[in-house]
Amino acid sequence: MSGTARVRRASMPPYSRPMAPQRPTTSEPPAIAGVRRSFVVARGVRFHVTEAGPADGRPVIALHGWPQHHWVYRDLLADPPEGLRIIAPDLPGYGWSGPPPHRWAKDDVAADVLALMDALGIDRTLLVGHDWGGFVGYRMLLAAPARFDGYLVCNMAHPWQSPRTTLPHFWRLLAYQPFVASAGVALHRRTPYLKRMIFAAGPKQHRIEPAAARIYADRFRDPVCARAATDTYRTFLLRELPSAVKHPEQRRTTIPIRVLFGMHDFAVHPSLASPRTAMADDYTFEAVDAGHFVIDERPDLVRARLIELAQSTGSRGARAADDAEVVD
Repeated sequence: MSGTARVRRASMPPYSRPMAPQRPTTSEPPAIAGVRRSFVVARGVRFHVTEAGPADGRPVIALHGWPQHHWVYRDLLADPPEGLRIIAPDLPGYGWSGPPPHRWAKDDVAADVLALMDALGIDRTLLVGHDWGGFVGYRMLLAAPARFDGYLVCNMAHPWQSPRTTLPHFWRLLAYQPFVASAGVALHRRTPYLKRMIFAAGPKQHRIEPAAARIYADRFRDPVCARAATDTYRTFLLRELPSAVKHPEQRRTTIPIRVLFGMHDFAVHPSLASPRTAMADDYTFEAVDAGHFVIDERPDLVRARLIELAQSTGSRGARAADDAEVVD
């Protein structure tokens, strides 16, 4: 891999599940011109991090979802907007990152990424998230709001749900999530399920090019990735969804949130990202003629909205930096 490897060690918190052995490198990440790659250890996870843009630029943390990895942000990484430092980590167990020492509870993953920010020396950042990366992004935003200037989230439900909002669309979860949660390891490693069903089935707007689908799907033949994907859904269905029903999210956010939503999404209904139910002071929703994989389908629009968010929140970040200097 190109770039300089940087490894930072952090004390490992107690977990109920011991950390799995690190896997051998079986393949290289897909090439992206001009990027810097590194491995950074944070909270017991050996993160694979891909960066582009000036090292002293304004940071942007970009989080992918399932069944993908950092390469979903290849267009931003290959041509980062002026002044922005695009940082696209593979989430724990995904892509080329090491396995997590937990069962992929989303609050644990959010804490992992916040620890990664610490290891990278990032106090405040803009945030981009898609799919489960979008879910994790919301958990980060609610847990540590002072660390974020703005959030661009693509095709993910916001966290302020109730039985009234979710029950009409519960069938969408049942269409694939129990299958992945139960048989996910074999499904990812030994079948063409991802290429034929997730990336190639459903409305035309929901699909991506076969060559891109192959790059994503092939990585999940790795046992660590297959296990992380399975745990992502198993933990959600068995622990997080029941907990959300009993204890709905009540925290409100003042962080600017910009939603970019492909309206032909089979997995996530747009009503689950509605501004009417979002407990946010500054929240906008933009409908896009695309499917769930809107970042692959409309990278131009993602780029444009990120630039707009950076421009509109520039004074916010500057004020925060000034406040930090005063405190110091």
